[in-house]
Amino acid sequence: MTHHEVEKYRKPIRILHWIHSGAFVLLFLTGLILFIPGLGFLAEDSWTRVIHRIGAAIFIVIPIIYLIINPRSVARGLKLAFTWTKDDIGWLKAAPRYYFLGDEKDMPPQGEMNTGQKMWWFIVVVFGVLFVITGVVMVFAKTTASPAVLQWMVFIHDVSFIVSGAMLFVHIYLGVVHPLMTDAWSAITGGKVSTEYAKKHHAKWYAEVSKGKE
Repeated sequence: MTHHEVEKYRKPIRILHWIHSGAFVLLFLTGLILFIPGLGFLAEDSWTRVIHRIGAAIFIVIPIIYLIINPRSVARGLKLAFTWTKDDIGWLKAAPRYYFLGDEKDMPPQGEMNTGQKMWWFIVVVFGVLFVITGVVMVFAKTTASPAVLQWMVFIHDVSFIVSGAMLFVHIYLGVVHPLMTDAWSAITGGKVSTEYAKKHHAKWYAEVSKGKE
């Protein structure tokens, strides 16, 4: 690491991100085939259901393995994601002008996770749990659960699919395409961001990690 870079994500976190993200994309694509009637012909012979369940197994198992290996990291990440301050409210107010117009004068300094990342974590955690619960019921209790329960499970599963799917596209756009998020891609691939990017997007966090180093 040079003096122009700072480590943002350690290797285990990056591995978790890519495997879990790959499983989610697999679930999204196979779920889309089941969700849209016009694509039903692609699900012939139930091969998409098999792939969907393989993706679901990976989606569930990988976070559990990471939790066992590094419980402190998980606890810390959850604490960061679900701890909101007045700066997060300020970020929500200033974000439209910042991301659409490039006006950053009202953007408050952010910590290790900015507010947008906290929102994504909320989606991943909350709707991830809903996916697992409803999916397990639909697969393993489809002959024993009442029709009303199964109907509710399908409804919650579908709503989770729509919300998390929409946020996935926002997440990819900001992480890969948006011109202001120049180091987001390098952060999750190589683990490092430039000091300039860290100061602009995670000023409070950068101030903490750079104490005594400059």
